[in-house]
Amino acid sequence: MATAEQIKALLRTHAERDDQRFYSIALQVAALEARQGHHKLATDLKALIEKSQKSTNIALAASKPTSLAQQSRGDLKGLLELSYPHVRRNELVLSKGVQERLDQVLLEQRQKDKLAQFGLSPRRKLLFTGPPGTGKTMSASALATELKLPLYTIVLDNLITRFMGETASKLRLIFDHINQTRAVYLFDEFDAIGTQRGAQNDVGEVRRILNSFLLFVEQDNSESIIVAATNHPELLDKALYRRFDDIIQYDKPSKEHIKKIVENRLALFETSVLNWASLTEAAEGLSAAEVTRACEDAAKEAVLHEKNIISMQLILKAIDRRHTGKK
Repeated sequence: MATAEQIKALLRTHAERDDQRFYSIALQVAALEARQGHHKLATDLKALIEKSQKSTNIALAASKPTSLAQQSRGDLKGLLELSYPHVRRNELVLSKGVQERLDQVLLEQRQKDKLAQFGLSPRRKLLFTGPPGTGKTMSASALATELKLPLYTIVLDNLITRFMGETASKLRLIFDHINQTRAVYLFDEFDAIGTQRGAQNDVGEVRRILNSFLLFVEQDNSESIIVAATNHPELLDKALYRRFDDIIQYDKPSKEHIKKIVENRLALFETSVLNWASLTEAAEGLSAAEVTRACEDAAKEAVLHEKNIISMQLILKAIDRRHTGKK
């Protein structure tokens, strides 16, 4: 049965209308029942939670502003991908330093009126750097979720290839939208336009795009959150760095964080037989996304063999596959 603390937490989150936290605790209750051998009850609880989540998401989408395709912004169609993420900050497994920096952004955004009384502005132009799969995109989603804002993703690769010769004008339209519609805007694969001017592979169009971005981001005084994410910070033009309020470096998970990722992802399975020292050592060097996928691989194999126990052999096999796939 659910613990007293879980029952109190469920009531508290329901009263505060914190749906995502409510569902997270409810899933923990289901996981507890599964570990105690109450598999039918755990399955029923999980099905009810998923059904309720789906109904909540439909209602939330209906109350949101119309999508970009429905607005009279035909010139931007295909450039901005609109979404309403449901990623809570406490769901991210990040280093203490990154957690503190994100929490500071959220605090300043929530207290922006108080800062304004003293002529201060909250952090809102952010550069996320680090290897693939370390949580940069999920962090942008978490910012949108926590601030109850939509997320617009700008895939710059598509912007350049589809509109070569007119990208700068399209970029102006994007910044006009940033000014008119408060949201979190993610410039993914940012090195596609942020490459150093004067580089050997520099072409005139890319240089013009970079110059335009530098101008637009410096002039931007909107209330939107602008996030640029790159796997290759060494390629970025040095002039970009001073345009951002904060630069956050993401790294691959430590052994402690690997353990937490595995525990979170395999919460519905029996993991008491796992040797955590051996497991975390084997997974070291993988990104958070790769560790998560390894857990999912092991979980699927266990389910297909009608087991609820994750053995060392199973998880190590999945981890080894992820290492092999990188070679």
